[in-house]
Amino acid sequence: MSTKNTNKSSRSSNNNNKKKKQSVLDKIILAIRESPPSSSSSGVSRVAITKYLKSELDYDNANQIKLALKRGVSNGSLTQKGQSFLVTNDPPRASIDDEKDPLEIEDVAKGEGEEGDGIVAERGDTVTVQYVGKLQDKTVFDSAKKFEFVLGAGDVIKGWDQGLVGMSINGKRKLVVPSHLGYGKRGCAPDIPGNATLYFAITMKKIVKPTTTATANDDDE
Repeated sequence: MSTKNTNKSSRSSNNNNKKKKQSVLDKIILAIRESPPSSSSSGVSRVAITKYLKSELDYDNANQIKLALKRGVSNGSLTQKGQSFLVTNDPPRASIDDEKDPLEIEDVAKGEGEEGDGIVAERGDTVTVQYVGKLQDKTVFDSAKKFEFVLGAGDVIKGWDQGLVGMSINGKRKLVVPSHLGYGKRGCAPDIPGNATLYFAITMKKIVKPTTTATANDDDE
């Protein structure tokens, strides 16, 4: 009888451990540790965390992810730097030597501000772009007519945070993004394999400066 109770207690303990391992916060910690840093803070953005949870763990409850991130910061499990998150007390993420495989930028068409008389995109601006993303074999893995994000905040891959600085309205730019500035060794299932070089054609549609509510005109599609 005593042994039976002990076994029940053991099973109960194991079940509790499994529940803990499956908590949203623990999933987020795994996502941060497995994802490449997406900003200069070496943290991983909320967008990147959400993408990892959906692609790798089949979890996409946005409200629970938001609450778990807040809880993690509040209880000290996570550290927030801007729009990015790190696991508290984890060793610093290894820096990558960008010179070995640099970001390639080609200006296809200059925009309205690149002659010195208009708005130019800088870190901290909210920008809207139109883009097409392809793999090396020309397969299109993503595209959008309008996609908005904060430049330099870690909301997107590092290749974009670095490669879109200096663009202006109606400017067109091609980026060749090496894997360490994209999705790294793991890729982004199911469309982007590990160690993939990414090719983007990007048009800048709108730029909003953080200190003003004024926006540049957005062309009709």
